[in-house]
Amino acid sequence: MRSPHDIIIRPLVTEKAVNLAQEQNKYTFYVDRKANKIEIKNAIEELFKVKVLAVNTMNVKGKKKRVGRHEGMTAARKKAIVTISPDDKIDIFEGLLS
Repeated sequence: MRSPHDIIIRPLVTEKAVNLAQEQNKYTFYVDRKANKIEIKNAIEELFKVKVLAVNTMNVKGKKKRVGRHEGMTAARKKAIVTISPDDKIDIFEGLLS
């Protein structure tokens, strides 16, 4: 079994993600592209000691980028939007919520 630190890459902190966390108790993370919803749920529950109600995932394709005449692609990623129980909070987002 993989470590939760291998599954959860980092939290996604954007204006939209912070509003989701504040209003609907949904937190957004970049996760390993091979992780499934059950692994993501178990990793979040173990790392942050919260009760996960639902996990929604999406694959984000890489974008074309140019630097001068050289063209390349950004890496493809997987995002997970995790809904936790109303009485739980994740401390990473606490300083950003107003």
